[in-house]
Amino acid sequence: MHFNPYGGSGAQVAAALATLVLSEHPTADDVLRTCRDHGMALTRPTGGEAARILVWGRKLRAVFAADPGERVDLVNELLATAAFRPHISGHDGKPPHLHYAAEHAGTVERMQAHSAGGLAHLVCEAPDRFGVCAREGCGIAFVDTSRNGRRRFCSTRCGTRVNVADHRARKIGA
Repeated sequence: MHFNPYGGSGAQVAAALATLVLSEHPTADDVLRTCRDHGMALTRPTGGEAARILVWGRKLRAVFAADPGERVDLVNELLATAAFRPHISGHDGKPPHLHYAAEHAGTVERMQAHSAGGLAHLVCEAPDRFGVCAREGCGIAFVDTSRNGRRRFCSTRCGTRVNVADHRARKIGA
């Protein structure tokens, strides 16, 4: 059995929303696509709901950008806001899985509960396995599911750019 101890889809959607807030004028469709891309079965949020989710995304971003020692307090604030009660659900032919919000909860509340729950797992189980890309100008939030757990960049591409630039700078300085 494969078990992802790094916050699962809740942490992944949190990272995606923490990155989406950097976009210029994200829309309700962008919010919906981001959530659905990470396994959330949501209906299209209204403009007001999308705005609330983007405000939440900025709070999620603060967690990704914080030092590991500061993350517990930030996630506890998110959990207090989300105020959820986890339960096991089985629907749409899916095997039993954990839901963090009631079936009748609204779009914003469901997204808040799911992302806060995922980050809570991540902070408890692997507090140093997430962050914001270290490449200047990138800013993508990520969850590190690599084997060695030492990622500093959102992707190989960003890491390569930094390493090549460092190599060129050393070569010029030599």
